[in-house]
Amino acid sequence: MQTHIAPTALARDSRFNRQTSEDRFTDPRDTMELGHVDPMAEDVGDRARRRMHGIFVGEIQALEGAGRTAFDFEAGTDFANGQVPYELKLDMARQCWDEARHCEISIKLAEHMGGELGEFVENTMLFEAACHNDPVFRLAGVNRALEGLAIDVFTQMRDFGRETGDPVMVYCEDFMLADEVTHVKMGSKWLRAVTENDPERRKAALEFQRVVDGLFNFRGQRGEEYESPIRLARKFRKMAGFSDTEVDVIAEAAAKERAELEAERMAASILAE
Repeated sequence: MQTHIAPTALARDSRFNRQTSEDRFTDPRDTMELGHVDPMAEDVGDRARRRMHGIFVGEIQALEGAGRTAFDFEAGTDFANGQVPYELKLDMARQCWDEARHCEISIKLAEHMGGELGEFVENTMLFEAACHNDPVFRLAGVNRALEGLAIDVFTQMRDFGRETGDPVMVYCEDFMLADEVTHVKMGSKWLRAVTENDPERRKAALEFQRVVDGLFNFRGQRGEEYESPIRLARKFRKMAGFSDTEVDVIAEAAAKERAELEAERMAASILAE
């Protein structure tokens, strides 16, 4: 079996509509605009189905990413040359089990909301973060950055279920949220263990995490305000081991990106007049 596969090698059937990251970032339309899942919005059904479909394909890629990390690296104690503790591989296998359940839950939730597989495109940005040749970078980019994002999204969708009186969504999102807190903890634990004697490698991995966090701020759409398209779940992030400072850094970076985007749009509007 091949190790370190490319995102283009992910197996999908004809129901999926894949979009590469290059296609997404070069699309002249503002495809990074997510929109707040507002229960009072006229198009709330479309927004919620789009978000749920995004969660579903994200869970597939999280399953694939954890599986690759469990398989791609040899077990051993030579951490400097790419080996990982056998127990880390077991935790990644456990995470695969969790993500497989999340896939089943999410597609059923999508159907519960009137959606269907393939209604929206699948982007491979999440799996791309799981393709790094260094396992420590995968832990930082996937288990800390992207599973942290999942904490935000699941908390927000659970709250959306409460606001719309949907107990099925509340229960399912709360169930998955508990798993995501565990996944972040596992990533933090093994990142510290593998880099215990290599502070420069740890520093580089955490910088990679900040890059991934920045990409998934979606040009400033993450924040702590109620109307934020992605609302930071500070309480659950702290339960997962993030510090207030780490959450502040994400919020501040998103606010800066948001201000820059607003300035760009204002400039474009003036030039168009």
